[in-house]
Amino acid sequence: MRRILLCLAVLSLGSVAFGQTKPLTESERKSLTDELSLLEKQVGTSPIAIDAAIFAKGLAWALKYDREFTLADVALLKKAIARGNERVRSLADESSPRRIPRGKVALGYHSRIDGSIQPYGLIVPKNYDPARPMRLDVVLHGSTKPVGMSEARFIARFDEGDGENPTQPEAPYIELHPLGRVENCYRWAGETDVFEAIADVCNRFNIDKDRIVLRGMSMGASGTWHLGLKHPDFFVALGPYCGYVDTHKFSETPLPNFVKIGTLPEHQELGLHMLDSVDYAANAGVVPAIACMGEKDIFFQAHVIMGEAMKKEGLTMVNLISPGTGHVIDPITHAEQMKRIGVYADKGLNHQPSDIRFVTWTLKYSKCHWLQVLGLERHYARAEISTRLKNDEIEVDEPKNIARFSVLPLRPKVRIGKVEIKLPEGETARVIARTNKGWALSSEPLAGKRPGLQGPIDDAFTEPFLCVRGTGKPWNKGADDYAKASLKRFAEEWHHYFRGELPVKDDTALTEDDILHKNLILFGDPGSNSWIAKVLSNLQLKWTPEKVTLAGQEYPAADHVPALIAPNPLPGGEQRYIVLNSGHTFREAELAKVNYLLFPRWGDWAVLQIDPQRDAAAPAEEKVLRAGYFDENFR
Repeated sequence: MRRILLCLAVLSLGSVAFGQTKPLTESERKSLTDELSLLEKQVGTSPIAIDAAIFAKGLAWALKYDREFTLADVALLKKAIARGNERVRSLADESSPRRIPRGKVALGYHSRIDGSIQPYGLIVPKNYDPARPMRLDVVLHGSTKPVGMSEARFIARFDEGDGENPTQPEAPYIELHPLGRVENCYRWAGETDVFEAIADVCNRFNIDKDRIVLRGMSMGASGTWHLGLKHPDFFVALGPYCGYVDTHKFSETPLPNFVKIGTLPEHQELGLHMLDSVDYAANAGVVPAIACMGEKDIFFQAHVIMGEAMKKEGLTMVNLISPGTGHVIDPITHAEQMKRIGVYADKGLNHQPSDIRFVTWTLKYSKCHWLQVLGLERHYARAEISTRLKNDEIEVDEPKNIARFSVLPLRPKVRIGKVEIKLPEGETARVIARTNKGWALSSEPLAGKRPGLQGPIDDAFTEPFLCVRGTGKPWNKGADDYAKASLKRFAEEWHHYFRGELPVKDDTALTEDDILHKNLILFGDPGSNSWIAKVLSNLQLKWTPEKVTLAGQEYPAADHVPALIAPNPLPGGEQRYIVLNSGHTFREAELAKVNYLLFPRWGDWAVLQIDPQRDAAAPAEEKVLRAGYFDENFR
């Protein structure tokens, strides 16, 4: 075919089995449920059984969330049982040599975020040689409605059995296709999943980490812009094909399922600077991007916006336009894109570029080769630093909106304007901070907002976390009922849309290991949850049985609940978050619609008004009275 049509609703996740759908018969459901139970028992919790467990997971989610199936769907579910059992037998047979797969293969890993099993697809070329490092192309899929069959259909795209696969391409790279938790534009846990999938492939195959390419179509292209420009030292080249780069303009696309954003509250507008990749256009000066767009694509304006942004940064955007095509991959244009990507991939990453110009808006995205931003003067405002390696010094232009940064001592000194700073020898990065007297070396421990501990609330769910429910006597029954309902809501949304079991423990079961290794999400009040009581004095919050005081205002505790994120003040937990009474601040109303709606709704903190008379069994509801961000000292 001259062009490959990719339906907007189901891009790249495999063809939906179109045709008549109907519920499973009672005997079909019982048979599948019984066989699933047996497969899950065989898989157990063994880490070596992950590649069999992906089939069990696909079947489990399908049976839970889908009520009607096509004949092709039912065939996939039955095949999942058979393939899972085949993998279990293969893994159990210690005498069987472990074959290095070629062609298409479906594999999986345990996510460190929540312990869930996450599948990914792999295409291994015929000429892969384990003795030689190979380029890796990470290919991000397009948008698809998250349904029960999502995993099963995704896995089926890549599962060609464990024998000699019929599809063994001749290519100079391995292709990795992460699922990314289905539909979130590779944000939040979906972002972490991309890097976890890469790490898993690197553990199994001999990957040249200096030649990792990121590319994708539609939502996959948006994810490519998003991840590539914010991690410009990780990928050797980017290949976005028809992807959006901002929230507001994209929301105005005249499609029936789109929701126009309109004017947002100030704290939500600020939060968009964390996500909108157009704000990071300057970083295309570090990582090359070869973009493509169909001439008649309804989203054509997206690459126009990015091109204009790059022009303002003094850069020229490479945008290959496919004549006469819409929102499709044109093989000829794509071939030219891959040819140009190959030029950069062949060279590999240069870890010590002589010039670095790096832009960020948040410490979540803070690193670029031998340079890292460690402190901002204000989050969600543009921060910029430009550096050059000279003969005997690192020359730095006056940093903008930056309070601290570090450099590897690649030269004996740093010069910022007229300030000269001598660097001690050694491989350790040296921290330079703005003081009352100007820039100087600093040995002060990092405090306040810093990389990995900068918020907002939603950031807590991109790393290992644990929800902690209170078991004590609450100060206010209404607040306690709301906390329980909020936790229940979060568990349901996490399972449905982030494809895992929500990690939950009682407050009485929390361990030192939990504090050390996990973000703690505390639900309840200081009466019901003993850990809220322990951390309360270290938070920018006053909470008594009568009043909640946050951001300078008081509220009756009987019908108000605070939500916030802060560094964990407990001994051993200093590198982790504490969150009070919140899962994601976007909800099912956004998760079930379009992925660009998944932006922070509350920032770092919020005051929630609740109904203390609500039925304890009713869904959680709240009215947000105030919300916003803490300053750089979490105040």
